[in-house]
Amino acid sequence: MARAVRAVRRSLSSSAAREVAEVTHTAAVLQQPVTTGRQIAVTSIRGGSGKSTVAALLGTAYAHYRQDPVLFLEADPALGSLPLRLGAQMRRWTTSEIADIVKPDMSLLDVTGYLVQLPNNAWLLPASKGEIGVMLDSRAYERAVVALRRYFGVMVVDCETLPAEVARVALAASHGRVLTAPATPEGVTSTYSVLQWMQRLPRQVIANTVVVLTELVPHQGLDLDQVARQLKTAGVSVQVLPYDRHLAAGGPVRTEFLAASTREAAARIAAEVFQLSQKRH
Repeated sequence: MARAVRAVRRSLSSSAAREVAEVTHTAAVLQQPVTTGRQIAVTSIRGGSGKSTVAALLGTAYAHYRQDPVLFLEADPALGSLPLRLGAQMRRWTTSEIADIVKPDMSLLDVTGYLVQLPNNAWLLPASKGEIGVMLDSRAYERAVVALRRYFGVMVVDCETLPAEVARVALAASHGRVLTAPATPEGVTSTYSVLQWMQRLPRQVIANTVVVLTELVPHQGLDLDQVARQLKTAGVSVQVLPYDRHLAAGGPVRTEFLAASTREAAARIAAEVFQLSQKRH
């Protein structure tokens, strides 16, 4: 009995030490300084894959760990759900409108006057004011990003779904990329086809990409380890965002209501894509 108790204690102590080490490492990665603002593009191959939810989780993680300002930029004009997920109470200027407003001689205070303020030194620029038909073309997107990128340490871009033009431009111009896919057989098959297409693009596009498999319902019965091995053959990293009742309910994402496993996964994904964004391939 004494030996069994000691074995359990050693196991628990070792597990706790590993958890502390992982959390410390994740925090250190997320707090790395940057010489120029990092652009993280989040997209998907279909609606309903959790794209805006993942973008909200990543940006929230950066805003929590970093000292420099973080920008959520929405590049999905088709009534995207990012403002809802972030709990934004209003929408002022849009991505297409600000492209011709921001000038090089403006201060951060001047720029943030056009944005929606969020907690933890984070800001939101929505793609629309909740109206259908707002146009955002690739040129307006590029002008907006060029004008804003020097003011923010990290910019998380919630793109429209592939293969839309703005999404392709955002992927090509970003330092790190996240491709969300539902953890279903159909989602995995479609994602693998997209990855094969991405392999024909410049090498850094696929090398700096993290595929996030989102569990939209509990206990789907899919062997995620096997799926991850299959997708990794395309040259990407693969992470899983586990099912979470709070996320599944919709509405604003409140981190205090997330399961511990969800918070850990979000921080881990944010750290991995941020680390990839720092590499040159």
